[in-house]
Amino acid sequence: MEISEIIMLILCGIFLIPTIASLTRFDVWWIRGFDFPRIQISFLMIVVLILSIIFFDFSKIIHIIAAGLLFLSLLYQCVKIFPYTYLAKKVVMQYEDGDPSDNISLLVSNVLTPNKDYHKLIEIVNRRKPDIVLTLETDKVWEKELEVIEEDYPYTVKVPQDNLYGMHLYSKLKLEETEVRYLVKDDIPSIHGFVRLEDNSKIRIHCLHPKPPSPSEALTSTKRDGELLMVGRDIREQDDSVLVFGDLNDVAWSRTTRLFRKTSKLLDPRIGRGFFNTFHADYKLLRWPLDHVFHSNDFTLIEIARERHVGSDHFPMFINLNFERKAEDIQEKPDPEKEEKEWAQEKIDEAEPREKGV
Repeated sequence: MEISEIIMLILCGIFLIPTIASLTRFDVWWIRGFDFPRIQISFLMIVVLILSIIFFDFSKIIHIIAAGLLFLSLLYQCVKIFPYTYLAKKVVMQYEDGDPSDNISLLVSNVLTPNKDYHKLIEIVNRRKPDIVLTLETDKVWEKELEVIEEDYPYTVKVPQDNLYGMHLYSKLKLEETEVRYLVKDDIPSIHGFVRLEDNSKIRIHCLHPKPPSPSEALTSTKRDGELLMVGRDIREQDDSVLVFGDLNDVAWSRTTRLFRKTSKLLDPRIGRGFFNTFHADYKLLRWPLDHVFHSNDFTLIEIARERHVGSDHFPMFINLNFERKAEDIQEKPDPEKEEKEWAQEKIDEAEPREKGV
């Protein structure tokens, strides 16, 4: 066997690992890490497949098996990311006509605590004029710098922290029954409550920023998965219009996020519209969607956009929605299977939540 064939066999074997890892339910950080770069992994698999066609001798059964398995692995990756391409069917209707007083716009921005480009985020706030601004990784310094927007945003919830998990919520619309909760760890806050639209509709909100699986943060995804699925479970048990937004430290196509959507019955407006990769802002070839806005099926989409660089490792996300009750009859809610419900509860229990729910 020629050296080129041996190298190609090794490459085929290496690129089977991400798919095999994704098929498991192990939550060790390096296994769950393969959930993130599916776009990049798919591209590299295509390159290796092309090279295999050039260098393999397909009269040898091992070459056929290697190329076939790699093709199936590529197919698996593509199936996962396909919903976030323009070819997929949209699950959230485009807004056509309605009462402007039913609209609500949000800007979500992980600012990166050491970042000093405060003016860049403030410029976007002044240009977009969102109803709600959620900042993540904000400390006392960022809180001070953002005081300039508070004249337009009289309703606030401030949780400054120095551990990269600070969180600040600014709203033009009235906030009610807001509370800061620490669902799975005593230093990872989340904000919960209600917001009143101009037409007096009451919308439940959940602002989240769980800890990611990584060697420098958490060695497993257990806590992150537990927090997301706990919120999803409790949303399912409530009969409210809902918005969930923040940096979830998980990609849109992961098993956990898909299960979160099914468990909560919330919709993802990105499906059929694009990836909207928000991380990493500094590396064009290493980006995936970490910042999210999910909503109940009584909203339609006016606009969704990834905003310009603000000096952080995340791009801000902007979304404008219309609250439209009649959309409930048209937009189908996702629904989990019995096995998925059981697995979600298992993950919640493994996370050893500090609180019973939200």
